[in-house]
Amino acid sequence: MSRPSYPPARRQDIVDDLHGHRVPDPYRWLEDAGSAETHAWLAAQDELFRSAAAGLPGRERLRARIAELLGVGSVGVPAWRGERRFFTRRTAEQEHAVLYTVDPGGGERVLIDPIALDPAGTTTLDAWQPDKEGRRLAYQLSQGGDEESRLHVLDVATGEPVEGPIERSRYSPVAWLPGGEAFYYVRRLPADQVPEGEDQYHRRVYLHRVGTDPDTDDVMIFGAGLDKTNYYGVSVSRDGRWLVLSAQQGTAPRNDLWIADLTKSPPEAPALTVVQSGVDAQSGVYVGRDGRAYVFTDRDAPRGRLCVADPGDPGPETWRDLVPEDPEAVLADFAMLDGPELDRPVLLVGWIRHAISEITVHDLRNGTRIGTVPLPGLGSIGGIGERPEGGHEAWFAYTDNVTPAGVRRYDARTGETSLWAAPPGLERRAAERGTSEKASATMGSPAAPGIAIPEIETRQVTYESYDGTPVRMLVMARPGDTGPRPAILYGYGGFNVPLTPAYSAATLSWVEAGGVYAIANLRGGSEEGEEWHRAGMRERKQNVFDDFHAAAEKLIADGWTAADRLAISGGSNGGLLVGAALTQRPELFRAVICSAPLLDMVRYEHSGLGQTWNDEYGSAAIPEELGWLLSYSPYHRVQEGVDYPATLFMSFAGDTRTDPLHARKMCAALQHATAGAAPILLRTETEVGHGARAVSRTVEMAVDMLGFVAGQTGLEL
Repeated sequence: MSRPSYPPARRQDIVDDLHGHRVPDPYRWLEDAGSAETHAWLAAQDELFRSAAAGLPGRERLRARIAELLGVGSVGVPAWRGERRFFTRRTAEQEHAVLYTVDPGGGERVLIDPIALDPAGTTTLDAWQPDKEGRRLAYQLSQGGDEESRLHVLDVATGEPVEGPIERSRYSPVAWLPGGEAFYYVRRLPADQVPEGEDQYHRRVYLHRVGTDPDTDDVMIFGAGLDKTNYYGVSVSRDGRWLVLSAQQGTAPRNDLWIADLTKSPPEAPALTVVQSGVDAQSGVYVGRDGRAYVFTDRDAPRGRLCVADPGDPGPETWRDLVPEDPEAVLADFAMLDGPELDRPVLLVGWIRHAISEITVHDLRNGTRIGTVPLPGLGSIGGIGERPEGGHEAWFAYTDNVTPAGVRRYDARTGETSLWAAPPGLERRAAERGTSEKASATMGSPAAPGIAIPEIETRQVTYESYDGTPVRMLVMARPGDTGPRPAILYGYGGFNVPLTPAYSAATLSWVEAGGVYAIANLRGGSEEGEEWHRAGMRERKQNVFDDFHAAAEKLIADGWTAADRLAISGGSNGGLLVGAALTQRPELFRAVICSAPLLDMVRYEHSGLGQTWNDEYGSAAIPEELGWLLSYSPYHRVQEGVDYPATLFMSFAGDTRTDPLHARKMCAALQHATAGAAPILLRTETEVGHGARAVSRTVEMAVDMLGFVAGQTGLEL
């Protein structure tokens, strides 16, 4: 293989003196996305990438297979308001999921179709929340991947707009008051009211009355004078009596919490009572139909516990454990079923036990465990939902490595679970074959007649990291395959995010072709609770990278793959992970996929949402913490003369979370420094951002990624 001819990239003689450290930054000019020089360099990089990608074999076959596996579509857990329900669904022909309502009479109607709003497919539906009666719907849209979440309201009965857009509503919850005439929400201050460069911060909680001008009539009820990076949560109990507010500094694993009785103070000026303040723990409060406050907390319980208290006297000293901490499983979700047809009210509790989901059943009155909810396999659940007015039913999503996400229904009268809604691809194909819906889509069965899902085997293996800590990893391969094969190792390891089993068209395509796919549950995630998270953050971040290197060595030692056939992949914080891995252990990997990454850890706080993450990583403004960051910052660890693995950086021009500057600067640095012939490429995609995208764009990204890795590791697609 001959070394590619890389586009020239000017090196600047910039060296910052930070707390006594001399920190070079030769490609700072690439931080300016709008400069002519950057545009020209990006155009040349795009030409280089397209030329390299076009020569990879099997792309058309891979594209068709990924599209087929994605064609199963999706369906979401329903949100009920009386006899009306709201849910999302995407068919094989649709680029985005569509929001529907089913009227009390049974008629199904489209409420929000992103493609109808924007045929180009660059508009995404970020969030939606019906009012308590189901008459109005608040929903949030973004364009071009910017995640700005502009807030709108529509009339559910007619589908007609009521108001909007309300700008600057990114990451805003919507908490309706009864009657649908007002709601609490979170909005950033206007750019002209904050210091330059801080327009992504400075959130406040407002009370908005539908039909009034949000710029002049909204009432600010919370947030003034608090930290500029704060995120706020807000909710209102079903009866409208209790308002709950939370404040979290950036992504720090702790929050302050307040509650207000709206029968004793007006909605415009709620009298807030402290539930938790200045405590190194995360807690949330939900006031149930029975009048009790349910406190979901990791205070004195790193794996989580569920407590009950009097909402009028909610201090921690009054909390009483309803479901205590489990020594191995992490508390993840709960729902209450208390319909009059039940002998006793029950509580469903969702858990993650070593990355695998389970649901237990408890007596709601005293927390006594009385059973489990049967699940179809070793997978993941999501969104346990109930009827707001109470009842005997709950709905939840279920997926695993061979099972597209469907919705299952639990009936507390019988203790039985059944498939309630399969993905539309399974439903349609089953109908074509003349089989019933429920028989057609048995969850967890690779032989489900809805779609030709490949048969794979998934094993959970445990290995030791460098300090002796046991770490778990899911390894997927075709049954019966032996010997070292092309493999992809994926990881994340941060922000308390768990990696649990899920259906992935790209993963299935890779394994079906004969590859191995492994997912490591590294420290920094939440698979083992908050202590597991904290073992991989701040000054302990190297633990994450060590866990990842040890996972690669385990795959090689057990004969799954070899160093010259092993690729690694990660995005966002996972992009930082693989960036650190390729600079710390370049000899261990053949190829790297580095997507939407953070890589310049000295300057990460200067762009995107970086200042909200300094509790996770540390801040370069603090001498000790700068030392942590410099110890692993991938951009600063690139060394000339090293034979680096083949690397594909994937960046998205609309990304307002992790700025594409990280991928640009690191790509230039590696292209300059590498001594080998393995290609260092940059793929830049426009009009998309960090999150949701159209299905066709998902397919193309997966084809480019897997095609690149297959070409480097020798897998025949």
